[in-house]
Amino acid sequence: MFQNNSISASEVGAIWQTYQEKTLIMRILEYFIEKSDDLQARNILGGLWQELNFYVSEMEELFSEQGMVKPIGFTSEDVNLTAPKLYDNGFDIMFIRVLKEVSMGLYTLNMNMAYSKRVMQIYEGLTTITQKIYKLSTCYLLERGNLALPPQVSLPKKNEIIESKKYMEGFKLTGDKRALNDLEIGILHHNLQSNNIGLQLITGFAQCAQSKEATTYFLKGKKLAKKQIKMMEDILREGDVRFSSSSVGTVTTSNVSPFSDKLMMHCIYILNGFGLVGAGTGAFFSLRNDLSMKSILLAKDVYFYAQEGIKIKIKNGWFEEPPQMEDRNQLIKDKN
Repeated sequence: MFQNNSISASEVGAIWQTYQEKTLIMRILEYFIEKSDDLQARNILGGLWQELNFYVSEMEELFSEQGMVKPIGFTSEDVNLTAPKLYDNGFDIMFIRVLKEVSMGLYTLNMNMAYSKRVMQIYEGLTTITQKIYKLSTCYLLERGNLALPPQVSLPKKNEIIESKKYMEGFKLTGDKRALNDLEIGILHHNLQSNNIGLQLITGFAQCAQSKEATTYFLKGKKLAKKQIKMMEDILREGDVRFSSSSVGTVTTSNVSPFSDKLMMHCIYILNGFGLVGAGTGAFFSLRNDLSMKSILLAKDVYFYAQEGIKIKIKNGWFEEPPQMEDRNQLIKDKN
């Protein structure tokens, strides 16, 4: 039987987080729509904005019904529509595609924590929208030759069984390592593509951030993205795997910020979480132990970088506090 009245703690947390992410994406969309000179791109971006606006309204109605204060999220104060174009045309769709990847993963977790029919319907609808926009974005980029395809490989003609632990050996002083398997190539390609987009994004953020602290943080992230890109490219080259990086979009010379430092810091906060998941996937599903170890080390770098960002957000009052349980100990102390 569906729960139809009050929502649980897990649902409050999930909806609160979703509201933060959706209002952030809507502000980014508003800027991209304003600066886009491609009709098809504007239609994709505008369609997504309309769909998200409906579900943001649904969440606000749910907050009101539950007697819960509406989160601050991200508002018109966090976007400057008059700022010059920060990224060349094509980057907008590429970045929205990355954000939809993040959303797909989050909605799966959110649905698993939903018990109310109303909350389930919200995530069911958002999942449908996300998959549609992801497909439209992918087709758009492929049609224009802006999306690098994974490497082509020879197709298997027979089934094989791993017969030796040597299959896992990657730390070899002598002799050749085994060739990369297709799953490992796919993980490397995906992470390489994501980091290339992230590199362009954070370069633009560093170029226009208003506070010195945020600028320094973004520059550190740029350095980390370059480190990760080099590591993945080196692995692919060593394995004689031909690859190409996406060439879509570049950062313009504008240093006028289209977004608040608060929004840009939260955007990187979300992408850091996405990066940790990607590194974790690489560590678990890469069967060659050198690849697993490198993924773990990358995850360590991303984790500490993310922690530094959280501290900056808190210090500057840019981190809205999530809903939480009552502090019973404090209530007892206050009574006395």
